[in-house]
Amino acid sequence: MSLRAVKPPHETRTRILDAAEELFMQHGFGGTSMRQLTARAGVNLAAVNYHFGSKDALVEAVFRRRLDAMNSARIAELDRLEKASAGPLSPEAIIRAFVGASLRMIEDAKCGGRNFIRLLGRTYTDPHKQIRALIGQLYAPAMERFKNAFERSLPQMPRDELVWRIHFMFGTLAYTLAATDTVQLIAGCKPEDRYDARLLEARLTAFLAAGLLAPLHDAADVKKAA
Repeated sequence: MSLRAVKPPHETRTRILDAAEELFMQHGFGGTSMRQLTARAGVNLAAVNYHFGSKDALVEAVFRRRLDAMNSARIAELDRLEKASAGPLSPEAIIRAFVGASLRMIEDAKCGGRNFIRLLGRTYTDPHKQIRALIGQLYAPAMERFKNAFERSLPQMPRDELVWRIHFMFGTLAYTLAATDTVQLIAGCKPEDRYDARLLEARLTAFLAAGLLAPLHDAADVKKAA
């Protein structure tokens, strides 16, 4: 074999990750075989084992490649906004800093960002406990950072209530990412709007902010109504 035919290790690793990302999105983690993966990536099983060691390690690498960068971008944007602000940020600004990084990936069809977002959305409804635990671990630093920002922005809101509302916000974002191909089914939605990140960010931010800032419920009244 000539030296020109030898692929650099980083290129081989990237091809394996790209192939795994697309196949996992299409068939799920359990539904993707190593034979499918090696065929799509144009490598042999030894190459996969060399770079990742196991299928579980490959799955982790697929998520780390995108989520580490995404969460770093979220924190960097929040840092930038806070340094430029004389006081606590508005809830809308914090929401935009969090959702923007993931929504922009919807527009990235060429480099695989859209595949990953669809994979991520699929994962939120996948009962695979190990993978969901991994995602929770990768999100933890960013979630803690943003929770602190919301606490400064909304000091009057009880902490337990804020945690629940952040949970609902995250669930709404997860569904939005998972349903980017089905939004067009809603009456009046233009198909081209599915991948317009700026429009989606504006709509989602307005919706999430309204929920976050909704009037507090009275626990006693809720119990009486029940």
